[in-house]
Amino acid sequence: MDMTIRPAEPAEYAALGEITAEAYLGDGLLDFGADDPYLVQLRDVPRRAAEAEVLVATDARGHVLGGVTYAPPGNPWADIAAADEAEFRMLAVSRQARGAGAGEALVRACIERARATAGVTGIVLPTQPAMHGAHRIYGRLGFVRTPERDWNPIGDLRLLTYRLELRPGA
Repeated sequence: MDMTIRPAEPAEYAALGEITAEAYLGDGLLDFGADDPYLVQLRDVPRRAAEAEVLVATDARGHVLGGVTYAPPGNPWADIAAADEAEFRMLAVSRQARGAGAGEALVRACIERARATAGVTGIVLPTQPAMHGAHRIYGRLGFVRTPERDWNPIGDLRLLTYRLELRPGA
């Protein structure tokens, strides 16, 4: 599929917010379904774009296929990153575009940004145990599980963590 990865534009924020919310809802990742308070954060692309970098994957016609939030070191959207690590979160691809490479392309764009940032030694991410498709992407790209960093952001919700070591010139 012909696609472009780039920073999200304000006119795309609503569409990306709905793609992200639908990915989490449709995959049964929200404990309270349509009433889950996390949906507000998933849909609030304007806030994420103001505070971090939101990337989109678009097709040849400019339709949004999915997106991700990239947080450089020290960014408020980084939940688990150390001072020398970048982080990404909220990776989501529309149902229609799944399997076409958009998710992997978005992760690769985050890796490129981390590699281009002086002093960054790795990129990390939190993920839910049920996100098997995403886990396969992370494994293909060289991320390794870091169970010692797994955490519970709220209640019994356990998030798994992955890290990719960034070597100079790699």
